[in-house]
Amino acid sequence: MKKICFLAALIASPTVLANDVIQWWDASATVLHGDDYDLAPSDRQTTITLEVAGGWTYGDGFIFHDFINFNGNNGGDDNSHYGEISPRFSASKILGEPVEFGAIKDMSIALTYEHGDGPVESMLYGVGVDFDMPFFSYLQLNTYRRDAISNGNISDGWQFTPVFRIDMPIGNANIIIDGYIDWVFIADNNGYDENLHFNPQIKYDLGKSLFGEHKQNKLLVGFEYDYWQSKYGVNGVDQNTYSIIAQYHF
Repeated sequence: MKKICFLAALIASPTVLANDVIQWWDASATVLHGDDYDLAPSDRQTTITLEVAGGWTYGDGFIFHDFINFNGNNGGDDNSHYGEISPRFSASKILGEPVEFGAIKDMSIALTYEHGDGPVESMLYGVGVDFDMPFFSYLQLNTYRRDAISNGNISDGWQFTPVFRIDMPIGNANIIIDGYIDWVFIADNNGYDENLHFNPQIKYDLGKSLFGEHKQNKLLVGFEYDYWQSKYGVNGVDQNTYSIIAQYHF
């Protein structure tokens, strides 16, 4: 766990590191507002999400943390938080030569640490595969073994997580469709159901449209769709909602 947190610090602090360690990085803040959320103190939520993505000498990584406000709770805490740290170790970078097979352009050891309020702490470890596919700016397929850590967390099993982005130029701007799917396709415990969480965002590059090329990918607006079958592994709870979003990249 200490090694993962250390790697996260490397990705999140590029100005402290030599250029040959951090190859690229992107940090953003997103504000989301929506309703009809299940298994929450209130069905209406406002979320601030901080994200950092980056590439480094031996791989890449992604970190996000959600700070959630329930906009009027039902007697419990009005705020919550949840985050993930996801470093990957690239075979191509470690070996110093391309690991490519047809549409496959790289393979990685993939790790994720989940943490937040409640019994959600988990460690995931597995294999990631990067694809070079038409229309996709990137497409990654990660397969993990899930190990629950915190008491009361019974989410042990296996998880498949595609991550994707599609850029669609329209006039002098751009439409971005990106997101992920978390599919727990094998669950070890009877009290925790297999579940599917599909969470794409559709965003318009408002910064480029208003201010020109030098503000491309800076200010984005749009909406996020959230479908979660058997949310939190609870049978019969199927969340189906969306949020309006504004996102700024630093």
